[in-house]
Amino acid sequence: MRVVSALAVGGLVLGAAACGEAPEENNGAGDGGEKYTACMVTDVGGIDDKSFNTSAWAGLKAAEAKNSNIEVKYVASKAEADYVPNLTQYVNQKCNFILAVGGLMADATSTVAKANPNQQFGIVDAKRPETNVFPMQFDTAQAAFLAGYVAAGMTKTGKVGTYGGMKIPPVTIFMDGFVDGVAHYNKVKGKNVQALGWNKATQNGSFTNDFVKQDEGKKVGDTLVAQGADIIMPAAGGSGVGTTAAAVASGGKFSTIWVDSDGCESTPHCAAIITTVIKNVKDAVTEAVTRAADGEKLDQAKGFLGTLENNGVGLASYHEFDSKVPAELKAEIDKLKADIVAGTVPVTSPAQPK
Repeated sequence: MRVVSALAVGGLVLGAAACGEAPEENNGAGDGGEKYTACMVTDVGGIDDKSFNTSAWAGLKAAEAKNSNIEVKYVASKAEADYVPNLTQYVNQKCNFILAVGGLMADATSTVAKANPNQQFGIVDAKRPETNVFPMQFDTAQAAFLAGYVAAGMTKTGKVGTYGGMKIPPVTIFMDGFVDGVAHYNKVKGKNVQALGWNKATQNGSFTNDFVKQDEGKKVGDTLVAQGADIIMPAAGGSGVGTTAAAVASGGKFSTIWVDSDGCESTPHCAAIITTVIKNVKDAVTEAVTRAADGEKLDQAKGFLGTLENNGVGLASYHEFDSKVPAELKAEIDKLKADIVAGTVPVTSPAQPK
């Protein structure tokens, strides 16, 4: 998959398509008529995962704000068994655009898309063979590489850590980038910072096996802290909030790096979040839906791929850590970003979107 175009200061450029009408269970939809309806199905992380479901919903709401002819709504899946029924109910309600959020929904989306070839779908974090499913994917390894470098430059114990929600490509891609960023720091600086929680070579590591339960996130995070890590990056959706909360409660014993949407905006734990590995789901969804509503056809073959170059991925500001991150380290991150974009510092992951 190739980048469709650039995101200048805040706007991604994608492609699009359409067909239908109607509202459903949650938020924001009136009664069909001439409205263009964009209907979202969350994965099991739910709408308030402080992560990509939250970001996708924000993208739909932004599309609605940009175009008064667009109506948006969502249904939250409680279990994987809900995916097909939830997608199907929106087909039956004649939604113009049906958005599936998350790689966990890939198979269900293919099943429903095959059965309804004239229905336009979109999916975050997956690419399916069906031409009516527009993929929005993100090379988050690039931004996580920067985060790993930041963590290595900020650690006091010489150990940092990461863990995931589930062992799936949209999660492990963050972990691959993070540990490689730490390794790059070691190579450049002649240091030996250890990255705990993930082995890129074996693709094995620490997981909560859940994207919701905060106690599971706290448990895994506490284990990494007990092993000496003083900076942890959870790639675990809402369960990661268990770690950010524990970091705040620790009184500075350890800090965190958030992922997906800016943790200082999506969680109450900014005081313990150094930065966030941004996955710009919001803008990708907004542009896809608004262009579709304008009658443009989504190109499944091209899809959208977020990179550092088009600002589809990146690092958030340092917020409350701005004065704590050395100016030299900030400058190194800026240079490293430019080198990754230029291809002089390669970033690889088995989970990178193709």
